Amino acid sequence: MKSATKSSSDSKSKSAAGASKTKTAASKPAGTKSTASKTSTATKAGKIKAKQSAAEGLRELYIDSLKDIYWAEKALLKALPKMAKNASTESLITAIDEHTAVTEEQVARLEKVFEIAGKKATAKKCEAMDGLIKEGQDIMESTEPGPVRDAGIIAASQKIEHYEIATYGTLCAFARTLGEEEAVKLLEQTLNEEKQADATLTEAAYNDINFEAAEEDGEAAE
Repeated sequence: MKSATKSSSDSKSKSAAGASKTKTAASKPAGTKSTASKTSTATKAGKIKAKQSAAEGLRELYIDSLKDIYWAEKALLKALPKMAKNASTESLITAIDEHTAVTEEQVARLEKVFEIAGKKATAKKCEAMDGLIKEGQDIMESTEPGPVRDAGIIAASQKIEHYEIATYGTLCAFARTLGEEEAVKLLEQTLNEEKQADATLTEAAYNDINFEAAEEDGEAAE
């Protein structure tokens, strides 16, 4: 009788253990689901929430971009004369002075583009241009006057030109898509001027300034 009872007890124990394993196995998918849920939450957490003032359509993005570059050009009008005063090579000083005059025309042109879009010309701080101008200031503070500083000014100026070329190229595409053909002509004119300014700076760098800066390095090494 005891043997039968023991056998029955062992059977119940094994049955309980089996049920426990089955329960554990069944609980795994729930764990997997929980992990997937966490992953989904993490993905959503990485998405940037738009501001209340965020652009909802291409026209709004276009106007917002115009405000950005309008601020950038006005900030550049203040920065360029300082660059010219710190340059020592005549060709570079002339190039900067000429670009200052061209930038004044570009600001007026942007005001016409705003008018075409039916908007008042408004500036919104351009963080990218602000950073580039500050970098140029830092380069001037970190170099001695002469060819080396001139080379640094050219490097900073070309970064600015490349940013403007990219921006005006995008604005042309936006204006064309929106059917603002008159604005496209004005923006393309500015785009071509920026490309020419970049070419002038490249010529100044390769013809004179970079070589003179390299010679100074050689003299310092001696």
